[in-house]
Amino acid sequence: MTTKDFAVLEIMLERRRAFADPMVDMLEHKLSNADLVPIDLVEPDVVTLNSRVVFCIGAGPAETRTLVRNEVSGPVGSSLSIATRRGLCMLGMAQGQAAMIEQADGRRESILIKAVLYQPEAARRAVKDKSQAEVRRPHGLTLVYSAAADRRPLGEEAGMRQTEDDDPGPSAA
Repeated sequence: MTTKDFAVLEIMLERRRAFADPMVDMLEHKLSNADLVPIDLVEPDVVTLNSRVVFCIGAGPAETRTLVRNEVSGPVGSSLSIATRRGLCMLGMAQGQAAMIEQADGRRESILIKAVLYQPEAARRAVKDKSQAEVRRPHGLTLVYSAAADRRPLGEEAGMRQTEDDDPGPSAA
């Protein structure tokens, strides 16, 4: 789990303790068993906040959701809040990993992470790596064509040009 996600869960735990929320035990368990990883070192197949995840509940069909803080963060049916037991369970899991969760009514269900389609930390690293690669690339570029300096873009009218021997006269003043 990233250090950022861990901090989010700590705040969530403190708020829920004040209301004797039944998810407090699950939050405490998640935090006490978490392996912390700096944001820039988290593997791209680990579920973090705002990751797009494909998962299965039991033998059910695969579902795709974006893991968010609050349900309000996305369109209905496209997100899963970490304030739910399923969302909280998935946070920090890796692709191919399975876990058992107990629902509020006592039912136990298994959850399997089939794929992490998008992870914001991995996407940021990819953009950073690409921009660094582009900075190193200019020595390999070759100028193919250069327009003459006296050419103007289409539609632009040429202004008055003056050379060394050309005196514009009194109208220029």
